Amino acid sequence: MEGTVRDPDISSVIVGVDGSDPARAAVRWAAAEAARRDRPLHIVHGTDTDGKALHLSAYAIERVHEAGGGLLRETAEAVAAERPGLRVTTELSRSDPVTSLHRAAGLHGTIVVGDRGRGGFGPLTLGSVALKTAAGAKTPLVVVRGADSGTEGGVVVVAVRDEHDLPCARYAAREAELRRAELRLLHVWNMLQSVGNVLTMVDNLEDLAGEHVEKLKAVTEQIRDEYPDLTVEADADKTMSVAGVLVEASHHADLLVMGGRRAPGSMGPSLGRVTHTLVHHAHCPVLLLPRHGREMWSDS
Repeated sequence: MEGTVRDPDISSVIVGVDGSDPARAAVRWAAAEAARRDRPLHIVHGTDTDGKALHLSAYAIERVHEAGGGLLRETAEAVAAERPGLRVTTELSRSDPVTSLHRAAGLHGTIVVGDRGRGGFGPLTLGSVALKTAAGAKTPLVVVRGADSGTEGGVVVVAVRDEHDLPCARYAAREAELRRAELRLLHVWNMLQSVGNVLTMVDNLEDLAGEHVEKLKAVTEQIRDEYPDLTVEADADKTMSVAGVLVEASHHADLLVMGGRRAPGSMGPSLGRVTHTLVHHAHCPVLLLPRHGREMWSDS
């Protein structure tokens, strides 16, 4: 993911639909999020008929659009029945799903996708549309995961590396406020990577751990100052698998927030290993905030 996140801008919510069960779960989560933010919900269905115009007849394209329009109406009606006070808009796009969602989000909208899809979003798994949407997103994006994403335990977890993650922590704090939840700042560092990079520290891991704790402490104190009514906990953990610790933390969270990054050496939009693991294996929805110019995690 590339781009920037302003301090913190909680704006409209855009969700992609394709008729699959994961997409319906994403719509329910997105509707609840829009209601918390007091913002409209925008439901998008990307048909990709522009990209397939040379291979489809006019009749086939019309049928695709009719089916997509019907799906949007049914989805909007279901949302209205559950949340009658929520403003809902719909969009039938002729573009591919990824382009449709990015365009709908504009500069500040939050994109919500299910963890796998079908239909207008292709008969593919998370390895296609959701990952491509996440990798190329310039605004916040949520991958809705978890067996029951409607169940809330009262905790928002945010992954923090150093002071550069203060915008992510602020965004997570705002999400925690909206949920009346606690905020847990989690700093995880790869012990083997640190030792491999600085051989002289093999016998000084405790000193190294202290440096990592100080990085977390600085962000924690800032968040506590800015959000005095919010319960804020902070934990630092050294491990051989950053992704494993974060996946475990997601067991006990309503939402896991982290900054996205480009994979090292990538030539196009892509996700880092830890982010990739989280969107496949986390036990709660994962909110990815675009980062620009830096890598966030590496678990090599």
